[in-house]
Amino acid sequence: MPERPSLEGLEQKWSQRWERDGCFRFDRDAAPGSLFSIDTPPPTVSGSLHVGHVFSYTHTDTMARYQRMRGKAVFYPMGWDDNGLPTERRVQNYYGVRCDPSVAYDPHFTPPAEPPPEAMPVSRPNFVELCLQLTESDERAFEELWRKLGLSVDWSMTYTTIGERARRISQRSFLGLLSRGLAYQLEAPTMWDIDFRTAVAQAELEDRERQGAMHRVRFHRSADHAAQRDALVDTTRPELIAACVALLAHPEDERHAELVGEHVLTPLFAVRVPVLSHPLVERDKGTGLVMVCTFGDLTDVVWWRELGLPVRSVLGPDGRLADVPWGTPGSTSSCAARPSARRELARPSCSPRAASWWASRGRSRTRSSSTRRASDRWRSSPRASGSSAPSSSARRCSRAAASCAGIRRSCAPATKTG
Repeated sequence: MPERPSLEGLEQKWSQRWERDGCFRFDRDAAPGSLFSIDTPPPTVSGSLHVGHVFSYTHTDTMARYQRMRGKAVFYPMGWDDNGLPTERRVQNYYGVRCDPSVAYDPHFTPPAEPPPEAMPVSRPNFVELCLQLTESDERAFEELWRKLGLSVDWSMTYTTIGERARRISQRSFLGLLSRGLAYQLEAPTMWDIDFRTAVAQAELEDRERQGAMHRVRFHRSADHAAQRDALVDTTRPELIAACVALLAHPEDERHAELVGEHVLTPLFAVRVPVLSHPLVERDKGTGLVMVCTFGDLTDVVWWRELGLPVRSVLGPDGRLADVPWGTPGSTSSCAARPSARRELARPSCSPRAASWWASRGRSRTRSSSTRRASDRWRSSPRASGSSAPSSSARRCSRAAASCAGIRRSCAPATKTG
């Protein structure tokens, strides 16, 4: 017994001993009845480790060790989630580069020692190489901590979500669903990142409240009801007038009872849209009438789906307002799942002044990094007052909460992505 016991080197000593003796190796020949499998969600290596990781995986490791003491063959692998937007964003920030498919591949490319003020465009193969390089070093740091912690995982079965095996499994699983008729393609709204040009999950977004301006907009009645009063709508999103497909009122709102079932003309574009009713309309908000635009927010998606409305596209995949040819109602969906999407729409008319106004905004790139748009996706079956007013809803965005012309968010469908 040493005079002064020391803990120095003990962690490394026993970690190497456990690995050499295969104490935590999974026995592939064990009987099915003796198996105990732990499905470990792979941690995202683009993030930073913290004490929460230690607590969480310590709980799991306690169960693994208990089952081993009961004589079970414990299947307990460790994986790294290194595939997806978080990894791409980390590479962008770490090296100061951005992926540009139009740039030629440079086999001798070396990233700058310090990230430049403006991101440097690099080819897609060069960007992928940087992703693999950075994730490999991040994974080594993660594994070092887990080993130091003494987790009893089987390190011989380590996997990565960007690895060849994981990708092959995912592809074969999808092809299996497709062959059995359990996967289908449809046009549907999705959250779209205009930087990465890909769909993003709601979990990738954050809600922010921003001060906005409420605008009162006048919708004229159609020619056969021109003598009756116009429809007034208060909105914080006048830039989506071109994407308007309907006006809605609450079913019990007597103020607009005579409007329901009729048609009105959109400002600037004179597109004929129906006036319908839906219980989600807030009667005490604004004038009690709301525009349904494709798509301004999640409520627009609900109304569009439940009422079988068409899609009118005004935003492209790059976040810019699309060119809306005068004399046409914009890009209208031809989705076969909604027959109403094929309905005949009256041709709009517009003054030269209005055309100039819209064209000037078409040249403006939205500053929001996220937009709600419609695209082809695969699924598995089973107010003119201009006065200051609070924004009508929390604005969801990834990194900025601004859109063209000072409006907080840009949300609308765009062309198919295939």
